[in-house]
Amino acid sequence: MVARAQPDRKQLPLVLLRLLCLLPTGLPVRSVDFTRGTDNITVRQGDTAILRCYVEDRSSKVAWLNRSGIIFAGEDKWSLDPRVELEKRSPLEYSLRIQKVDVYDEGSYTCSVQTQHHPKTSQVYLIVQVPPKISNISSDITVNEGSNVTLVCMANGRPEPVITWRHLTPTGREFEGEEEYLEILGITREQSGKYECKAANEVASADVKQVRVTVNYPPTITESKSNEAATGRQALLRCEASAVPTPDFEWYRDDTRINSANGLEIKSTGSQSLLMVANVTEEHYGNYTCVAANKLGVTNASLYLYKRVLPTLPNPFPGPGTGRVDNGSMSLAVPLWLLAASLLCLLSKC
Repeated sequence: MVARAQPDRKQLPLVLLRLLCLLPTGLPVRSVDFTRGTDNITVRQGDTAILRCYVEDRSSKVAWLNRSGIIFAGEDKWSLDPRVELEKRSPLEYSLRIQKVDVYDEGSYTCSVQTQHHPKTSQVYLIVQVPPKISNISSDITVNEGSNVTLVCMANGRPEPVITWRHLTPTGREFEGEEEYLEILGITREQSGKYECKAANEVASADVKQVRVTVNYPPTITESKSNEAATGRQALLRCEASAVPTPDFEWYRDDTRINSANGLEIKSTGSQSLLMVANVTEEHYGNYTCVAANKLGVTNASLYLYKRVLPTLPNPFPGPGTGRVDNGSMSLAVPLWLLAASLLCLLSKC
């Protein structure tokens, strides 16, 4: 099929009038009736748009055109767009069907009909609505505590989408304002986590994307637990620290760093470090220092291993011959609990 050259836009009315005059003539056109003189038709992107046009007489000379040129002149299709076709469900209908509507289809369309004296035209403005779509959002970022942070979220859509930001915390705080940019001044560790950008309009469901903000901060000792143990027993000292990145731990006794050796074992996992003593001796008692460090800082805490003294219990059953002599007589030492039990037995006649 050979494409036809499109006339200059300013000359379209004149060209259309001449074209209509060349179309086959039947009975005179008595009148032309359009369902609506001027109308706005709103269609969602991807749907089918039908621009309605009706006449009262089958002999009418009718054409469709838009800002780009002539689409149909009578039954003759001028447009090369395969999505465009006529819809004629009745002899008097001359509607234009556009399939898979896109944003570049938006604009004014004219249905023109030749009458006895001059063309009658009716314009339809096609409005294409587009669901919201986030086109650009900040990548996940890592910053130091106290820094200023700017998050970006850009979206397309018709009507223009409304942008809202939300910090995904248990409270789910939604930030005031509807801006593409979210600024956080002097960010704190509590403001780390995921941030959700939502782009919404009335065309379709909102588009939602997330960005993660990691806030680095120096270590802080959150728990240091001393302990006590008897000689020959096991002992455990525990130290916990909060930090991002995860801190490294070291243990010291006085000014000497402790390693896992000679009955001592250090286990550090995540934010916690344990110092374990397998068999406590006298030399293990005293002060210990837990040190937590990352690239932003270092902190420490003192812990103590105290000596536990186990109580000695008296022997409730003395051996044979144990007793004391009072005024030349021998008496056995009997525990008080045994005397009390015997007394109760006598009273109850057991």
